[in-house]
Amino acid sequence: MSIGKNIRLVALVTAIGLGLVAQATKVKAAGTETLLVAGGCFWCVESDFEGVKGVKEAVSGFAGGTVKNPTYKQVVAGRTGHYEAVQIQFDPAVVSVDQLLAMFFRSIDPTDAGGQFCDRGDSYRSAIFADGPAQKAAAEKAKSDAQAALGKTVVTPVLGKTAFYPADEYHQDYYKSDERLAFSSVGLAVKKSVAYKRYRKGCGRDQRVKQLWGSAAPFAG
Repeated sequence: MSIGKNIRLVALVTAIGLGLVAQATKVKAAGTETLLVAGGCFWCVESDFEGVKGVKEAVSGFAGGTVKNPTYKQVVAGRTGHYEAVQIQFDPAVVSVDQLLAMFFRSIDPTDAGGQFCDRGDSYRSAIFADGPAQKAAAEKAKSDAQAALGKTVVTPVLGKTAFYPADEYHQDYYKSDERLAFSSVGLAVKKSVAYKRYRKGCGRDQRVKQLWGSAAPFAG
């Protein structure tokens, strides 16, 4: 076989391979949608939703502010306008956005405009960042349903699509990490997973959610 034919054959095989990869990527992407929400401490929201069947991953980060690539310290200091947020990546064939939105409202205190539970301030407010008209309509319906179920005014806003900035690795999967903290507000040399449980209990998150939602609360232990 001539050198020219060899080159053409290699090019053809490469093109076919790249085509198959691109096709596989499209198929994978078609099976994944995202929902961006803010519900107070992002460790807690991530922990709740990563246990939901059909959720592929929940990523802690920041959304809704004015500074690109903000740091955690900037956000909690209230200088960027960001919310602590979680990007939920899910398979809509397994769990619908309507189901996730219903779970979200029943995992927070949507009547609180000043933060969530023991965490106060703008970065801990609740919100939904809708990705397009269909998701916005679904979020507005879920909000209306939550308000009717509670019989109280729901203040969680439904906002538009916005940039999402993942937090650094220190904050990802915090709730299940075995990494030990030299010092924390809940003890010395404790694992992140232990510190998380102590924080969540001390913050009163599950107690308040159960008080509001009772048996309808999907995550409160």
